[in-house]
Amino acid sequence: MNNVSISRRKFTHLLGIGAAVALVRPRVTIATEAATVPAKTKPGGVRLSANENPYGPSAKAHEAMKNAHVVCNRYPDEANDVLIDKIAKINNINRGQIALGDGSSEILKLCAETFTGPSEGKLVVADPTFEAILEYSKACGADVVKVPLTSSHAHDLEKMSASAQKGLIYVCNPNNPTASITPKNDLRDFIAKTSPDTMILVDEAYFHYADTPDYESVIPLVKDHPNLIVARTFSKIYGMAGLRCGYCVAQPETIKRMHGFQMWDSVNIMALTAAGASLDDPDQVPNGQRLISEAKTFTISELDKLGHKTIPSQANFIMFDCKKPVVPIIKALKDKNVAVGRLFPAYPNHMRLTIGKKDEMESFVSAFKQVMA
Repeated sequence: MNNVSISRRKFTHLLGIGAAVALVRPRVTIATEAATVPAKTKPGGVRLSANENPYGPSAKAHEAMKNAHVVCNRYPDEANDVLIDKIAKINNINRGQIALGDGSSEILKLCAETFTGPSEGKLVVADPTFEAILEYSKACGADVVKVPLTSSHAHDLEKMSASAQKGLIYVCNPNNPTASITPKNDLRDFIAKTSPDTMILVDEAYFHYADTPDYESVIPLVKDHPNLIVARTFSKIYGMAGLRCGYCVAQPETIKRMHGFQMWDSVNIMALTAAGASLDDPDQVPNGQRLISEAKTFTISELDKLGHKTIPSQANFIMFDCKKPVVPIIKALKDKNVAVGRLFPAYPNHMRLTIGKKDEMESFVSAFKQVMA
């Protein structure tokens, strides 16, 4: 996207030089305790409020970022191309079907700017769902229609479809904040029946955590549906929330429309190289799935003993019924230096809770028992 460019072969060579330089540089030790204190909590606090991965990026991603120091003076075009090639190969698609973003949040913003507004149409979403795209669409002057989730906490696709007139339908699957899914057969039929004039954005930020047979990615459906966009992120299973890297898959013409609203080089070279290395690490995803699953099973079991029902979770967080207004509980836990999710007005008695490390979940359970007593 700029006039000064180096080949991908040269870029890889420069990364190799960076690795060699890193070997001879003295190590700079950062105090682990200070570096890992969560924001918005005091030292020793527990942050379970933002659905982050407590284990962070893989060792391969850390090494890739160190090696990229030598090319930080260059625009990230080549690293951008390398990552797109890897994503295309993994998903068995063409590189022209991919747009990278500064986290998947930029993808949502681009979709709002491209497909909603007075001349494009309204935004139709579930209630509750991830709220960022609502604000992006409102800023574009679009009407926003909220459709309550079903009794099983799935998207009410029939009512959402009936509410849509051109514009954009947003389906977060698994859904945030409920951690629930919309079954694959229902979603597939919905995509097939939706008018080509209405765009559909399926947000698969938590895709890697879903393990039920009723769930599947809709990326393979993109080839047959020009109105389908699928968003993914490196923030969750890959532990890169602070680095900001995401992408979407759509047909080339849709990608071209979105590019018209995108800033050049919006993803920095550290995030690009870390994302590429993460995709090359065979252990990052299964290890993350296992560790989060173990901690989640423990937490749900403890809540169940206390009589609190959890919505079936297919993500790295849970939502459970506190059986009374959640806001005072959130505040009381904060006083005990445990940060949990915010209020979601559609579910005023429910708490969204990120799954952290096992010892963090033990701290939460202890604090929660004290607060509820």
